[in-house]
Amino acid sequence: MAQRVAVQDGASKKTARVRVAVRLRPYMGKLDEKSEGPCVRGLDAQNLEIINWRNATETVKYNFDVFHGEQTTQQDVFLSSVKPILPHILNGQNASVFAYGPTGAGKTHTMMGSSDEPGVIPRAVRAIFNMVKAKNEAEGWDYSIGMSYLEIYNEKVLDLLSPGSQDLPIREDKDKNILIPGLTHTTITSFSDFDKQFVPASLNRTTASTKLNQRSSRSHAILLIKVVRTQRVLPHRQQTGKLYLIDLAGSEDNRRTGNQGIRLKESGAINLSLFTLSKVVDSLNSGTAVRVPYRDSKLTRLLQDSLGGSAHSVMITNIAPEYKYYFDTFSALNFASKSKLIVNKPFTCETVAVPALPVKRAREDHEAGGSGTEPQKKRQKDERKSEQEGSSPSSHFNSLSQPSVMDRLVALEKLMMKRQDKDGLSVLKDVAQEIQVLKDRQREFESKAMLFSRLAGEKSSAKQDAAFKNTTAPLQRRQATATKVNKQQAVVQPLQVSQLHPLQQLAVIKKQSVCVKKKERKLSDQVEPPDGKENVVENCWESQLDTSMLENSTQKILHVLNNGSLKELKGLQQIGDKKAKLILGWREIHGHFTRLEDLLKVEGMTEKRFSSFKKANILSSMGK
Repeated sequence: MAQRVAVQDGASKKTARVRVAVRLRPYMGKLDEKSEGPCVRGLDAQNLEIINWRNATETVKYNFDVFHGEQTTQQDVFLSSVKPILPHILNGQNASVFAYGPTGAGKTHTMMGSSDEPGVIPRAVRAIFNMVKAKNEAEGWDYSIGMSYLEIYNEKVLDLLSPGSQDLPIREDKDKNILIPGLTHTTITSFSDFDKQFVPASLNRTTASTKLNQRSSRSHAILLIKVVRTQRVLPHRQQTGKLYLIDLAGSEDNRRTGNQGIRLKESGAINLSLFTLSKVVDSLNSGTAVRVPYRDSKLTRLLQDSLGGSAHSVMITNIAPEYKYYFDTFSALNFASKSKLIVNKPFTCETVAVPALPVKRAREDHEAGGSGTEPQKKRQKDERKSEQEGSSPSSHFNSLSQPSVMDRLVALEKLMMKRQDKDGLSVLKDVAQEIQVLKDRQREFESKAMLFSRLAGEKSSAKQDAAFKNTTAPLQRRQATATKVNKQQAVVQPLQVSQLHPLQQLAVIKKQSVCVKKKERKLSDQVEPPDGKENVVENCWESQLDTSMLENSTQKILHVLNNGSLKELKGLQQIGDKKAKLILGWREIHGHFTRLEDLLKVEGMTEKRFSSFKKANILSSMGK
């Protein structure tokens, strides 16, 4: 079990600004048709200028942390921009390096490199292994290094170490850490082991040819290097550091790249994610934004730690000197200038193992295998039994007078008396007095227990006598059963009314329906009706009505069903808006209703609903 702890070093409370480096690739091909040469040039190790597109006689100057000119090597880029942040990973902090720029500006070359000139990724991994080997064994830390590799293609997160995987979700844990469930994590022990995993996985990345780049990256690639160091001795502290190495796909102008079909869709997804990245940077720099739109894109979701999060971040902005890349270069420089204002708050991610407390188990648990429901239930039953018995003084007396307690007290007394330390004589006297007090209390409990046991025996005998004397009490309950029989006979009395005036019958019938229903509920559980006579009780109200009045009421209801409007149909009992519309639709298709039973053909009209509809409407029409 591990719990997250706060690290009290000063570095955990400091802030770290995003460091921005700009790399200008060499001029490729011939000069432009107008022989204008490059549109951007470096001034010194931190400054550069680009021609102002509004006025060609002016230039716009930029200042960054580092400027790498056309003659800069891969080694220079790594040593000046990337290597300074790598020691933070071994101390349990996060770091990220990502390449940004337009398509064809050299981002993949900067991050990946070639066999002759390795890029940032292989150099950074090799440096991490060298730093781990250089650590002194006397420090008492064990190191473990692992890797994961993924790409974001058309807003889908794909595992490059497992090419057959589907779109993976992005989650966030309780500590606000971004994680990807299902992503392959492989442990590596050396740089050669990393190379065997990384090179085949890089070939799985989606690339294609465009007019501006023969091997254009069609996805954002993210390599995660995770370093976990564990302390060998207590309290077994564990620190986890992560290094994100990100090769972003370049923004594209489809008018110049000539993208069509799938390539057009890919460039749309790339430009949308980079636009969301620009919105995140603007929100972080504004200082008044209520919400930073990290969740608007999967790229910004994964870069949440790098921009405004808890990582030491370095952004390498790649630009091209040709005039045809002018507006892409100008936009990239503006984005880099805004990004260097972002401030991150790195912290050390450390966990401490909590020692598990020893738990005493009963002998039954060990016999049952140490885990099971039966020993646990038995233990709970014994606890309830002990709680019930704990209220009696005799049980309390027995717990104090157990031989084990007495043996422990005697053994403690002998052990303390054997000590010959003169400085501990006062402690021995106190312990001896305490033991004497315990013995006196034990004698008191013995005498009280004997008294309470006698009282308890007398009370139990008195209860038994009282129980024997109350045996005649249940005989008085037979009168209640006789009254119930009288109530059941009273229910049948309303059925004797048969020869009354029609108006009086209506008044009595309303009361009869309630009584008959009560009788049906009571008799249905005892007597099963014979075949073919289930509806005799339900339709007994029709037999008690006058035949002519019943026929008139039926004709009135048929007239409303055949000629009534929607409002008139809703005026019938138990007919709502939906049922009235269904009746109108059936009438338009099938014609008039010849009898009331035709309502059963309407959708949703069951026999039970029809019988209640018929009874309610006939009685209401006769009452009018």
